[in-house]
Amino acid sequence: MRRACAAAAVLAAVLVLAAATPLAWAAPASEPVKIGIIGTGHIGGALATLWVQAGHEVLLSSRHPQQLQALAQSLGPKAHIGTPRAAALFGEVVLVSVPYAALPQIGRDLQAVLAGKVVLDTGNPYPQRDGPMAVQARAQGTGVASAQFLPGVRLVRAFNAINAGDLRREAHRSGTPIAIPLAGDDPQALEVAQRLVRDAGFEPVVVGPLARAREFDVGTAVYTRLLTAAQLRQALGLR
Repeated sequence: MRRACAAAAVLAAVLVLAAATPLAWAAPASEPVKIGIIGTGHIGGALATLWVQAGHEVLLSSRHPQQLQALAQSLGPKAHIGTPRAAALFGEVVLVSVPYAALPQIGRDLQAVLAGKVVLDTGNPYPQRDGPMAVQARAQGTGVASAQFLPGVRLVRAFNAINAGDLRREAHRSGTPIAIPLAGDDPQALEVAQRLVRDAGFEPVVVGPLARAREFDVGTAVYTRLLTAAQLRQALGLR
């Protein structure tokens, strides 16, 4: 009897500890997600539109948030505007879609706010625009480089290999959807990213961990090509 009571007490303690341990966030597939968008340019604006249409709530941000008023009004009550910090605080998921040279500053300014959040990174390093840091990022591979610039987040490389015009035109197209390659080290973050890719009207293809994001970087054979999931997997040698 004493052993049974002791075992029950141990089990109860384990259950209490488990209940007290915070789990990584992930919204159920049926529930809308709050998405903060840092950098509402062509890519960020297109995704904001598609995600609001899918029922999600977004906070649009840029260095000049007042310039986003017209877009927010066109999207209705599920769209808000604010600063990049406000977007980072608002989002259960945060999309970072800025010129690549701005990524280190975002990481420094918002590290505490973004810590532990699922962050989708769309940026691409262009030396002619971003300077020497872009050369190093390309040499490392952007998945590895972005993880260094955004420490502490649950990073997924996403939507970097499609043009903004194609993102608008090809969403929810009839027939087989266009594929969006993804890379990340956090399985749950990848699940969240896959859901948001589908909600935007595309088919997600998980390429692998962040180190493999270089396989769909600028200059690769699949970069900005409109491929189905089967075609993308074949091009990248995925099963």
